[in-house]
Amino acid sequence: MPDTPKVLGMPAERGRWGLVALGLLINLCLGSIYSWSVFVAPLAAHFTATLGREVTAGEVLLPFSVFLAFFAIAMPLAGKYIERYGPRRVTVVGGLLTGLGWLLASTATSVEALYVVYGVVGGIGVGIAYGAPVAVAARWFPDRRGLAVGLALLGFGISAFVTANAAGALIAAYGVMTTFGIFGVALAAVLVLAALPLRFPPEGWRPAGWSPPAPGVGTTPLCECDRRAMLRTGAFYGLFACYFIGCLAGLTAISIAKPVGTEVAGIDAGLATVLVGFFAVFNGLGRPVFGSLADRIPPQKTAMLTFGLIAAASVLIWLAPGVPAYIVAFAVLWGCLGGWLAIAPTATASYFGTCDYPRCYGVVFLAYGAGAIAGPQLAGFIRTATGTYLGVFPWVAALAVVGFAAAWLLMRPPAGVRAPGEKSEGEGITPSP
Repeated sequence: MPDTPKVLGMPAERGRWGLVALGLLINLCLGSIYSWSVFVAPLAAHFTATLGREVTAGEVLLPFSVFLAFFAIAMPLAGKYIERYGPRRVTVVGGLLTGLGWLLASTATSVEALYVVYGVVGGIGVGIAYGAPVAVAARWFPDRRGLAVGLALLGFGISAFVTANAAGALIAAYGVMTTFGIFGVALAAVLVLAALPLRFPPEGWRPAGWSPPAPGVGTTPLCECDRRAMLRTGAFYGLFACYFIGCLAGLTAISIAKPVGTEVAGIDAGLATVLVGFFAVFNGLGRPVFGSLADRIPPQKTAMLTFGLIAAASVLIWLAPGVPAYIVAFAVLWGCLGGWLAIAPTATASYFGTCDYPRCYGVVFLAYGAGAIAGPQLAGFIRTATGTYLGVFPWVAALAVVGFAAAWLLMRPPAGVRAPGEKSEGEGITPSP
């Protein structure tokens, strides 16, 4: 029967959790980009020996930036194809391109070649595949959307903790270029296999025993906006601005985590590397934690909470630089970045519906790409101008204050729409089941 579908051979209410687990696995593979720092020194040494000229770490970091840029660009462009061809086919195509990018990187004869074969091909592959498991989780979980999306995205956040260790062991055993090839084959195989069960629920399907909250006075049920209609709402611009600031703060913390540990906190390089993996766990856990919270209180209030935490963490390390403040502050900053990667897709579905969700969230996701460029550039500019990374944190705190105000004033559902956990006239907050 169309209203009682089976998922992975189980009733949909249970089997849909398997789709979330597959989404986590897919994002674990896609998030291998976050292990790039492990490749920097071996690649610099490899190309220096091959090309007969010194290749700096800065040159080898550029493929990482190119990758993130094409990831952010491809994400909105792929949205309409998820609707047209389904999440399975789109994830397979994206997975094959992702693996191809890593595989071709093993044949690169210069750093510049990596910009194309890894940065462009691999980045487009991740951008194509990234939105599909998020859309699947959002549609199968109208009752616990934030939690499901957050769990699916958990893999991207913790990927560095897994893939960086694997990359380090493979590089030590086989060399850096062979490691690219091994990663390419393994990622393509896992992504294609994990994509095969992905599908959307039948139209109109709801979990057994669950009904959408009844609209309150002066409200209507959740709107269903296409991308063009979304761009005409103030809610979109409020969400975009907040997402940009949240990502800028978090990606700044990711880009300078190790040097701040060694230069500001005064710890040795080995411990700083270990702590980067520790922070990655918080980045991953931030997704389900804040995603679940966004199910229970409005996304607007969840956003305001993250900006309060970002400001407090930045002020802490600015005023009391040291090992304890460094660990606490960067765990919070990485965790809030993970949180925004669950809050934004949850808010997009809550504010604008799911009928055109992949294309809508694709546009919203451009804020991540803008933050990925602006955050590290801001940190580098301040480090060059002041001679220390410590001056970054008052700026991050100030931006968090701006984000808090933007969330309070602008990050509201479109007129007539009530977000999850939001009060309507004459009633209290009803938590998600």
